[in-house]
Amino acid sequence: MRRCPTFQREAALWRAGFRLVAGVDEVGRGPLAGPVVAAAVVLPPRSRFPWLAEVNDSKLLTAAKRERLAGHIREKALAVGFGFQSPDRIDDLGIAVASRLAMAAALAALDPAPDYALIDAFTIAGLDLPHEGIIHGDALCLSIAAASIVAKVERDRLMLTYDEVYPQYGFGRHKGYPTPQHLRALSQIGPSPIHRRSFAPVRACLGCQPAEMLP
Repeated sequence: MRRCPTFQREAALWRAGFRLVAGVDEVGRGPLAGPVVAAAVVLPPRSRFPWLAEVNDSKLLTAAKRERLAGHIREKALAVGFGFQSPDRIDDLGIAVASRLAMAAALAALDPAPDYALIDAFTIAGLDLPHEGIIHGDALCLSIAAASIVAKVERDRLMLTYDEVYPQYGFGRHKGYPTPQHLRALSQIGPSPIHRRSFAPVRACLGCQPAEMLP
């Protein structure tokens, strides 16, 4: 039976006196193009919204369900914050460092500020906030699962915008992930300005005709 996220870890923190507990997750580590996007979400303590029963790891939900749940989350959360790291920053720093910086930025964007953070998989060195990393946190903690949903919806919307600027790649369909269609476009026309040149499939196509030179 598939495990569904709960408030078990958050409840323990609420009992310990941490009233505002943020869940944090990022999306976009694997794509060849576009930013990495992180979200931080503070849900009201002991929330009982009916739609929480549907909240899960964003990868397990349809796009329509993610959109609907993201609307509920943004309406009912005490705070939602986002952090972004560009393809250039990913190339300069590496995806692991860029992901942590995006998460830290998402936490810094929360108003009110949280008392504690539950972060999917990672801890963040130097973060001035009590926090812990939870492996598979988006499948275990409702706050992290909520963050995974709003982060995924935000990044998908950005990639749809990029699809209008660089329609040759089909970003609207694959959101920058290395699908056969995407890899074919890369090999034929080379990378766009939003491709991550440090990623091997993009690096291999740097000699191809750049997208900005196409008619």
